[in-house]
Amino acid sequence: MAASEDRRVTDRRTGNRRGEVLIRVRMSAHDAHYGGDLVDGARILALFGDVATELLIRLDGDEGLFVAYELVEFTAPVHAGDYIEARGRITRVGNRSRQMEFTAHKVIAARPDRSRSAAEALDPPILAVRAVGTCVTPAKLGSS
Repeated sequence: MAASEDRRVTDRRTGNRRGEVLIRVRMSAHDAHYGGDLVDGARILALFGDVATELLIRLDGDEGLFVAYELVEFTAPVHAGDYIEARGRITRVGNRSRQMEFTAHKVIAARPDRSRSAAEALDPPILAVRAVGTCVTPAKLGSS
């Protein structure tokens, strides 16, 4: 990897070369869209958008723009009351483009079968969604 490329994949604030971001959110009844309090998959994609925005701000100092998903896989259901950890990291840096990988794991599951307020911590967490996407940074900010 060239020295200029190495600089571009470093978090400006922390100096962390990995550049991973994590958001943990509890899915609410408002997020449930389908029967059985099932959360719409678009809600998880919105979390990935937030993760991507933070990654771009840390790398480029600008929110950039999410332009495409190359892959989205829904691997487990998410329900109201579940806690989701959405993670992302930059995997490739172009002149203006930044490819990213995302995962959303269910770390706490609601257990309405036990009681209305029951939940359990999951060990190991359950992969709910996996995705790959591309964002772009304005030309004046992107490195060449």
